[in-house]
Amino acid sequence: MAGLILIVEDEQDLLDSLSYSLTREGYQTRTAQTGAAALELAFQEPIPDLVLLDLMLPDIPGTEVCRQIRREAKTNKMFVLMLTAKGEEIDRVVGFEVGADDYVVKPYSIRELMLRVKALLRRGRPEDEPTEDETVFGRLRVDDSGHRVWVDDRPVTLTALEFRLLTTLLGRRGRAQTREMLLQTVWGIEADITTRTVDTHVKRLREKLGPAGVYVETLRGVGYRFRARPDEGNQ
Repeated sequence: MAGLILIVEDEQDLLDSLSYSLTREGYQTRTAQTGAAALELAFQEPIPDLVLLDLMLPDIPGTEVCRQIRREAKTNKMFVLMLTAKGEEIDRVVGFEVGADDYVVKPYSIRELMLRVKALLRRGRPEDEPTEDETVFGRLRVDDSGHRVWVDDRPVTLTALEFRLLTTLLGRRGRAQTREMLLQTVWGIEADITTRTVDTHVKRLREKLGPAGVYVETLRGVGYRFRARPDEGNQ
């Protein structure tokens, strides 16, 4: 099978349509119509690879469901694709801030949604397959194709967005990155609004990287920069 997908949608007709379309594409599905049911199914083995998450649920907001998924080590690698009728830029920003990997506004075409699902799952994280696509930077080691990160040879668990943020900064090391540049590259947002989305994710990324977090430097009034060399700040 291509993967296990949890569909969280309170409209029965849409839920049935999504389940049918995904099954036809070769995916296994679980379905939930409330946030509470979604969280219960998200933690059941086998853990879903991706959740299609409606934000307007009858009990728990989809944003809170996403927060709880990201909070737990058992589920924080799960891809989250949010589905919502709210299409304003601020709504997308909030979705990304709580940990969404992608965001689709209703009404959407099933074909586009299937393409987005496939694109996310292509970023899958095989834990045991060896890869030569690694970057070593001081105490940090990043396996781009395997979506794995180590600090001092200890594995670090990152969300898909945190991983994209890290690899973007690492790939542009030595160069200043404004918040607007990062929003456009990592989140796919061209924002004219004031947001702390980037700051929030950089803070979380630094915390998770521990001693390697110092490689990500704050440039006051500009944005962020990944050190050009691991020992740069020690000179």
